[in-house]
Amino acid sequence: MSPLIYIVFIAISFIASFTVYFQSGLIAYVRAFPIFLLCTLAVELTAYHLGTNGRSPIALYNFFTKVEFLFYMLLLREVIQSRRMKRIIVYTAGAYIIFIVTYFLFIQKISAFSAITYAVGSLLITIFCIYYFYELFQSSRAVNLVRQPIFWICAGLLFFYCCSFPIFGVLNYITRAPNIVKKNIAVILLLLNVF
Repeated sequence: MSPLIYIVFIAISFIASFTVYFQSGLIAYVRAFPIFLLCTLAVELTAYHLGTNGRSPIALYNFFTKVEFLFYMLLLREVIQSRRMKRIIVYTAGAYIIFIVTYFLFIQKISAFSAITYAVGSLLITIFCIYYFYELFQSSRAVNLVRQPIFWICAGLLFFYCCSFPIFGVLNYITRAPNIVKKNIAVILLLLNVF
């Protein structure tokens, strides 16, 4: 399965999200999503170009996944109602920035995939998504989930990070695995990204 399929899905998602960008009265996170998808598309196209030219896109992915985690944290901060949890998310995002800078300065080079920083980011996004669902299901008012974009965003994030966490968490340790295992993992990750 080609990585180009994933890029095509990102492009379709960007086009679909861009159609609502100019609608009036949109919530800020809905307006920010097309920009984020455009950045994601640019990163994936750059990574594909690097990969086809024999260069490693790992440093690019190391940087972008951290930006991605911070974007999702801020997105979830906007939709979570609890002021206390909003502060926790901001402090957590700050601590995560300090953690990744320290990690890449003193522990591991940015040119090698960092399973640890990815696993921590995945865990944080999963926790905040679960809290969003907790608040949603504790709400006394009826909510039409079909018309709630953040519900679908959080559902997708929760699914992706719960499923990819075990894979990325051990990615540095399976570098000696047989090629068939690596290819199967690549297909699983591609399918998770598409979903």
